[in-house]
Formats: sequence, structure tokens, C-alpha cells
Amino acid sequence: MSRYTGSINRKSRRLHFSLLENNKEFLKGKKREYAPGQHGAANKKLSGYGQQLAEKQKLALMYGINDRQFRRLFRIASQMKGATTLNLLIVLESRLDNLVYRMGFAPTRRAARQLVTHGHVLVNGQKCDIPSLIVNVGDEISIKEKSQKLPVVKANESEPLKFVTVDKAKLSGKYTRFPERSELNQEVNETNVVEWFSRIVK
Repeated sequence: MSRYTGSINRKSRRLHFSLLENNKEFLKGKKREYAPGQHGAANKKLSGYGQQLAEKQKLALMYGINDRQFRRLFRIASQMKGATTLNLLIVLESRLDNLVYRMGFAPTRRAARQLVTHGHVLVNGQKCDIPSLIVNVGDEISIKEKSQKLPVVKANESEPLKFVTVDKAKLSGKYTRFPERSELNQEVNETNVVEWFSRIVK
């Protein structure tokens, strides 16, 4: 399965979940109670399998990863000390494209991924064009000086999450620690995702 590049709004409606984590995909800030399409209003209760699949799709779409990447990240999380459920979210949050987004250097994760791919991002002063790079705690991330005036680059107006520190003037930041579960999206059921992958990843 390749990475999804279509309409985020449509996928958000289908999953009843803001993939941008700000509810901007929904009309007047409210989530629709039905999926898009002719039969969207016919809400069907999901089976356990369906619930696991839906939660996996939420994370895959939110972080912009495909199935092959997700399986790799699950293997990494399952080999870490501690609960695999939290470890999976930590690994997802530690991706370079996600941290560029979390630091406010791009308006969406998709835009952050493009910034990295096009060589506009530095990690510890060195150019890195691999969005999937797992960043280590203590690493510094910055936007190249020549790239700081790009229209897509912006300093986040809101305060960054507590596991990163940001110098908005210099467009640089540091990954200071692993995130805590309370700091991440509360509408995600990561237990369902781990149960899904535990069946298919050996």
C-alpha cells in the first residue's frame, strides 16, 4: 500500500477524526456523524477487526506513512523497553517530518515532509532529506538559512508541545525528550493498532 496523497478532508470525514488534529477539516469546526458518499449516513457498528483497522488507518494517514513503513516502526517499538503502545507513538513522533511539523516550521506534516525531501532541513547542522529518519533525543533541527523565506515555512503561532524547544527567530529547535501519552492525541486508540500488528508482524 502506497502513501495516501488524496483529500485529507474526505478521509477525516470517513474516519470521524481530524487528521490535521485541529478539526479544520470539518464544516464549522464540527465533525460529521457520517462518512462521505451516497451511503455514508448508514453508520454501521464496526467489528473488533474493523475497529483495529480504523485506528491503524488513523495513525497511518495522520503521520503520512504506508503499510511497509508502519510495520517497520512497529518492529522498532516492540523491541524497545516499556509498553509497546506508548513506544509506537514515541517512534511515530520521533520521525523527522513529524518533528519539523511539531516545531511549527510547516503548516502540516505533508508540507513538512516536502521540506525535508527537498533538502531544506538540517539535523545537527547537516542537511537531511530523509523524512522517515528517527531523530534522537537531544538532536537539533533547523531550517536552512536560504530556505527560511519559503512561503511554506512559518513559525508556529501557538506554543510547541513540551517535548520540543523552539527558537522561532532562528527557525531551529531541539527534541528534548520523548513525549508523554497525555501530550498526544487523545482520540487515538493505540492499543487497537498494536493488536492489529501483533497478529500480522512476526
